[in-house]
Amino acid sequence: MLGFLKRPVVVTADINLNIVALTGVGLLSRLWRLSYPRAVVFDEVYYGQYISFYMNRVFFLDDSGPPFGHMLLALGGYLGGFDGNFLWNRIGAEYTSNVPVWALRLLPALAGALSVPMGYQIVLELRFSHCAATGAALLLLIENALITQSRLMLLESPLIFFNLLAVLSYLKFFNSQKHSPFSPRWWFWLLLTGVACACAVGIKYMGIFTYLLVLGVAAVHAWHLIGDQSLSNVHVFCHLLARAVALLVTPVVLYLLFFYVHLTLLYRSGPHDQIMSSAFQASLEGGLARITQGQPLEVAFGSQVTLRNVFGKPLPCWLHSHQNTYPIIYENGRGSSHQQQVTCYPFKDVNNWWIIKDPGRHQLVVSNPPRPVRHGDVVQLVHGMTTRLLNTHDVAAPLSPHAQEVSCYVDYNISMPAQNLWRLDLVNRQSDKDTWKTILSAVRFVHLNTSAVLKLSGAHLPDWGFRQLEVVGEKLSRGHHESMAWNVEEHRYGTSQEQRDRELELHAPTQVDVSRNLSFMARFSELQWRMLTLRGEDAEHKYSSTPLEWVTLDTNIAYWLHPRTSAQIHLLGNIVIWTSASLATAAYALLFLWHLLRRRRDIHDLPEDVWLRWALAGTLCAGGWALNYLPFFLMEKTLFLYHYLPALAFQLLLLPLVLQHVSDHLCRSRLQRSLFGALVIAWYSAACHVSNTLRPLTYGDRSLSPGELLALRWKDSWDILIRKS
Repeated sequence: MLGFLKRPVVVTADINLNIVALTGVGLLSRLWRLSYPRAVVFDEVYYGQYISFYMNRVFFLDDSGPPFGHMLLALGGYLGGFDGNFLWNRIGAEYTSNVPVWALRLLPALAGALSVPMGYQIVLELRFSHCAATGAALLLLIENALITQSRLMLLESPLIFFNLLAVLSYLKFFNSQKHSPFSPRWWFWLLLTGVACACAVGIKYMGIFTYLLVLGVAAVHAWHLIGDQSLSNVHVFCHLLARAVALLVTPVVLYLLFFYVHLTLLYRSGPHDQIMSSAFQASLEGGLARITQGQPLEVAFGSQVTLRNVFGKPLPCWLHSHQNTYPIIYENGRGSSHQQQVTCYPFKDVNNWWIIKDPGRHQLVVSNPPRPVRHGDVVQLVHGMTTRLLNTHDVAAPLSPHAQEVSCYVDYNISMPAQNLWRLDLVNRQSDKDTWKTILSAVRFVHLNTSAVLKLSGAHLPDWGFRQLEVVGEKLSRGHHESMAWNVEEHRYGTSQEQRDRELELHAPTQVDVSRNLSFMARFSELQWRMLTLRGEDAEHKYSSTPLEWVTLDTNIAYWLHPRTSAQIHLLGNIVIWTSASLATAAYALLFLWHLLRRRRDIHDLPEDVWLRWALAGTLCAGGWALNYLPFFLMEKTLFLYHYLPALAFQLLLLPLVLQHVSDHLCRSRLQRSLFGALVIAWYSAACHVSNTLRPLTYGDRSLSPGELLALRWKDSWDILIRKS
């Protein structure tokens, strides 16, 4: 029974020392003096505030991408014991003692370090030589811009890591397909491909480019699989189903999971609340939830309400009126009704309150029992503080002459009768008998006389309108738009018929318990939509650049300058590597086209397996570069050099593959191969020399003299900072 103890337990393992060595030097290059500088560096000022929000469980909205990348950075802060207490207000600010700088920068640094051996493995899985694989890894290792970006609290390094992991996992899955389909190893790499794609998209929307690349390659391979006559129909179906689950379902589930964790962690009201709908705000602890807690759910005749525009652009605002009237004559010579102004006001104010009145009754209080307002009911909107009724008529709006003016009716005893009846249209109703609900219902007010719809035009009124937003009656309504929809945000049942008592009541809301918890999918859908449609002001930045400038490295970014010395950190690429990578991409395209044309003429310079390997390598590497680079030409946003780094990573994988192809298939003699090998060694030595020369600007750990800094300005467009003596 104990016979196994008589023999030693032996474990054998194959260890690739190349991978071990590359991992070691990768960690050294990224982790060395990681906490230096102990100051806010460039976009750390941007991501740091989100980390503080996570630490304090405060809701925020960032339109730059999904929350997974932010959560990774916050995880570093959590593991380092960060309490979130730091004012992220300027680049160069010294970190206080409570900020664990090393921990906050750790995960991006690890991602950058592990990308080095991952590049090695990708080239091996493409069936190229160990020499080419080592070359690709060393390029990822010494490229200055990749080093700089991975040593800071930024997201490009994790994005590149998951991009490469997705490609590596798919290649390992594809290579195991031939020998052991549906084995545990096969399933592991297939599922890991889907997970890596989801993580890439979850960090930045740019990750979708690599996801589409992997899906495209997988679709082509699946198409070939369908035509494999050696497989039964059941086997083909199982293969397709497995790929659909791993590459489509798994990423979607993980993407939803990222948002679920994000919304679970951030349950407190924060500075970005007003961008969201009233229902979303009410689901957060504090803020609007504190104001609306216990409000009546159903709006009734006599209810006192504030009406928030659902669209919320250019600013979240509430239907508003005040005693000031429209000018008799506008600046352009057009006339107005001179009635009381109605606007949309972007701040909480007592003049935002309106009373829902039954046109057939004079009472402005809620009856007992309350009479709820339903879809299709005709109502009047009485301004709470001035008691004038919301009105529109055939008079041009001040800034939108194609639309009708909206006002609160003032009886000047002239031939301009009041037109103050509005039909309620519940936009998100389930049936035509639905009642108007606080926060949850989106409503349109359709004017009974003219069929105009109450709408936020978004234009800012002149000084006579206090720069508030214009509200109009849109008569030619073509379908539904959110600028025509309004929801009740604050609500109470009015009990005072006298105006003086009612004005006091407007400041002291009554409360009745009611719950307004949104489902996760409702909150996710709204948050995702806001992230996709919210566009901040894309102001020109000193260091913004165009995609054409990236390829030629005509730009750089000064990330940090020491407050007393000339030590500084720049995002600046290795010009030898960048130029060579661009030339290699062009060379691949020409060689691929040349081989393709010759194969069309039935001239096979390459054996079939070599050609398939060459085509797959180009699809993944050149295709990865193109998909991560060319879309930026179509983007109307402020762009920076770091946007090019994911595309550059694919180029660095392609470069040694092109060199090996030239050596193996274009160099005809041993002498030519030897000369070409010597040129490659000389080229790589030059790349290492440039990397070492730019090292002070990569790590920022050494102060340089003005002469040394001038010597590093190899292009006039590079902004190297030189202190005036």
